[in-house]
Amino acid sequence: MVLRNLFKKKDKVKDQEPSVPLETMDSDVVGDKLDSSANSTEGEKRTSWFNRLKAGLSKTQENLVGRVRSLLRAGRKIDEELMEEIEEILIQADVGVNTTMMLMENVRDIVHSKGLSDSSDLESVIQQEILSILDETDQPLDISDHQPYVILVLGVNGAGKTTTIGKLAHRFRSEDNSVLIAAADTFRAAAADQLQIWCDRAGAELVKGSQGADPASVVFDAVEAGKSRGVDVVIVDTAGRLHTKKPLMDELAKIGRIMERTISGAPHEVLLVIDGTAGQNAIIQAKIFHEAVPVTGVAITKLDGTAKGGIVIAVKHEIGAPIKLIGIGEQLDDLRDFVAKDFTAALFQQESHLEENLMVDG
Repeated sequence: MVLRNLFKKKDKVKDQEPSVPLETMDSDVVGDKLDSSANSTEGEKRTSWFNRLKAGLSKTQENLVGRVRSLLRAGRKIDEELMEEIEEILIQADVGVNTTMMLMENVRDIVHSKGLSDSSDLESVIQQEILSILDETDQPLDISDHQPYVILVLGVNGAGKTTTIGKLAHRFRSEDNSVLIAAADTFRAAAADQLQIWCDRAGAELVKGSQGADPASVVFDAVEAGKSRGVDVVIVDTAGRLHTKKPLMDELAKIGRIMERTISGAPHEVLLVIDGTAGQNAIIQAKIFHEAVPVTGVAITKLDGTAKGGIVIAVKHEIGAPIKLIGIGEQLDDLRDFVAKDFTAALFQQESHLEENLMVDG
């Protein structure tokens, strides 16, 4: 069950995650949110994604960059005490110990090689090192290589899998792609019902089994249906019960094998959904899932609700899989393809030359 897939770059931007997860709401509330998003005013549509990204990251910006800037006052010399103070701020913002140590070691090397002495010179160095970790080579979702394009979605319960799947379905349908969703979390009674709401709103199909059914059988039926109906995208929801770690990992591995046997190369994307407010627990979760099914991309949700958005940097460094999607709000188009340069510029509250290109389509 070794999953090796190559993904092409594609310049697309669309969708995200609510501060109060939609999967915890009843169908009427979910419907109201979807309708209000669909009926957004022209003024809202003209609001640029980049400005919304800056606003969404404002808590992290204040907690991380704002505190670092308070140390880098003109005239203060660069010394080890300053470096350790910066390290402490990065760790408190959930950049993580390992990632912080690596990042700051690189900063020290640059300081020495360039002969920097004034602390005011450090901000641009730190920003560039964060960008280097995130990787300037962005890898957005590209479904053009396969039909159906099969996406396996992983994540613990409460991370936002259901909402992410719903928003992805909306995105693909708005791009005139047909979508089929497999409700393979057969142990949680409300899972299929929540997915049905999203499918009804987005115009996607849903394949589900009875409660307690074998998840792999649901996946097999969904993938076969996707093939026979000529569907463009098949998205597979999965369980996220980490307290039953081994059974869950075995189940996910089995699902991966079923996909591979049904469609060569599937799943074409293994997308891990991480709650941006989970802090370092998100790293632990990611490593557990990565052991069962090699993760090819990460979606980080709820970044607008946390001051510890440094987890984005930590996840990329610790897991190695590219960040594919980030979410910074409740609207359907608040889940977007991750662009490292814009994320870093927004984190440091700078302007993006891409701002006009990233405006919501009106």
